[in-house]
Amino acid sequence: MEIYVGNLAYATTDDGLKAAFAAFGEVTAVRVVTDRMTGRSKGFGFVTMPDAAQAQAAIDALNGHELDGRTVRVNESQPKPREERRGGFGGGRGGFRGGDRGPRRETRW
Repeated sequence: MEIYVGNLAYATTDDGLKAAFAAFGEVTAVRVVTDRMTGRSKGFGFVTMPDAAQAQAAIDALNGHELDGRTVRVNESQPKPREERRGGFGGGRGGFRGGDRGPRRETRW
């Protein structure tokens, strides 16, 4: 079961998050999500536990409790909703085609 952990302190690491969940059972994967540009934590992460009963026990015990000085939100991870895509390259209205540019001007050679 994949578990979402929100409101993490920026100082929380993968190892710290794993230690918190390992008290409830086997942890197979941990990922604190970081910003690509700065490398700083975005304040949330994911923990994977293979046993659903152990995962539920961890959710019940850690949700609303403090971890590294912050009250964390812990629940079962939900799939990310897919956005409906419209239009082609550039999306939306017009893209790179431009719009009404006014009357055409004739050029004389």
